[in-house]
Amino acid sequence: MDVRNLKKYFPIHKGFLRREVGAVRAVDDVSFKIYKGETVSLVGESGCGKTTVSRCIVRALDPTSGEISYSGEDREPVDLATISQS
Repeated sequence: MDVRNLKKYFPIHKGFLRREVGAVRAVDDVSFKIYKGETVSLVGESGCGKTTVSRCIVRALDPTSGEISYSGEDREPVDLATISQS
Protein backbone atom coordinates (compact mmCIF):
# COMPACT_ATOMS: atom_id res chain seq x y z
CA MET A 1 0.00 0.00 0.00
CA ASP A 2 1.28 3.45 -0.87
CA VAL A 3 -0.26 6.52 0.79
CA ARG A 4 0.81 9.83 -0.72
CA ASN A 5 0.18 13.36 0.48
CA LEU A 6 -2.83 12.45 2.60
CA LYS A 7 -4.58 15.49 4.07
CA LYS A 8 -7.70 15.80 6.20
CA TYR A 9 -8.93 19.19 7.36
CA PHE A 10 -12.03 19.74 9.49
CA PRO A 11 -13.80 23.10 9.04
CA ILE A 12 -14.28 25.50 11.96
CA HIS A 13 -17.71 27.15 11.95
CA LYS A 14 -18.65 30.25 13.90
CA GLY A 15 -21.63 32.51 14.42
CA PHE A 16 -25.36 32.28 13.85
CA LEU A 17 -25.03 31.33 10.18
CA ARG A 18 -22.28 28.77 10.96
CA ARG A 19 -19.85 30.54 8.68
CA GLU A 20 -16.57 28.69 8.02
CA VAL A 21 -13.76 30.73 9.59
CA GLY A 22 -10.88 28.29 9.36
CA ALA A 23 -9.89 24.64 9.53
CA VAL A 24 -8.24 22.19 11.88
CA ARG A 25 -5.45 20.34 10.09
CA ALA A 26 -5.92 16.88 11.59
CA VAL A 27 -3.64 15.24 8.99
CA ASP A 28 -1.35 17.31 6.82
CA ASP A 29 0.72 15.75 4.01
CA VAL A 30 1.26 12.21 5.34
CA SER A 31 3.02 9.73 3.04
CA PHE A 32 4.23 6.16 3.62
CA LYS A 33 4.58 2.75 1.94
CA ILE A 34 3.77 -0.67 3.33
CA TYR A 35 5.25 -3.56 1.35
CA LYS A 36 3.78 -7.05 0.98
CA GLY A 37 4.50 -9.14 4.07
CA GLU A 38 5.33 -6.16 6.28
CA THR A 39 3.69 -5.49 9.61
CA VAL A 40 3.66 -1.86 10.69
CA SER A 41 2.37 0.21 13.56
CA LEU A 42 1.20 3.81 13.53
CA VAL A 43 2.53 5.43 16.71
CA GLY A 44 2.21 8.96 18.04
CA GLU A 45 0.95 11.20 20.79
CA SER A 46 -2.69 11.60 21.64
CA GLY A 47 -4.40 13.83 19.10
CA CYS A 48 -1.70 13.56 16.44
CA GLY A 49 -3.98 12.11 13.74
CA LYS A 50 -3.42 8.33 13.94
CA THR A 51 -7.12 7.50 13.93
CA THR A 52 -7.87 10.08 11.25
CA VAL A 53 -5.20 8.57 8.96
CA SER A 54 -6.67 5.10 9.52
CA ARG A 55 -10.23 6.25 8.87
CA CYS A 56 -9.19 7.96 5.65
CA ILE A 57 -7.39 4.82 4.44
CA VAL A 58 -10.48 2.66 4.96
CA ARG A 59 -12.63 5.47 3.53
CA ALA A 60 -14.66 5.97 6.69
CA LEU A 61 -13.75 9.66 6.31
CA ASP A 62 -13.43 11.61 3.09
CA PRO A 63 -9.93 13.05 2.95
CA THR A 64 -9.33 16.62 1.86
CA SER A 65 -6.72 15.38 -0.63
CA GLY A 66 -4.23 12.59 -1.23
CA GLU A 67 -4.14 9.22 -2.90
CA ILE A 68 -3.65 5.58 -2.03
CA SER A 69 -2.46 2.69 -4.18
CA TYR A 70 -2.83 -1.00 -3.41
CA SER A 71 -0.65 -3.72 -4.93
CA GLY A 72 -2.54 -6.40 -6.73
CA GLU A 73 -4.79 -6.60 -9.76
CA ASP A 74 -5.76 -2.93 -9.69
CA ARG A 75 -2.53 -0.94 -9.70
CA GLU A 76 -4.15 2.39 -10.51
CA PRO A 77 -3.99 4.96 -7.71
CA VAL A 78 -7.27 5.91 -6.07
CA ASP A 79 -7.88 9.62 -5.55
CA LEU A 80 -9.34 9.59 -2.06
CA ALA A 81 -10.78 13.10 -2.28
CA THR A 82 -13.10 12.08 -5.13
CA ILE A 83 -13.87 8.45 -4.23
CA SER A 84 -17.25 9.24 -2.63
CA GLN A 85 -18.33 11.15 -5.74
CA SER A 86 -18.23 7.99 -7.91
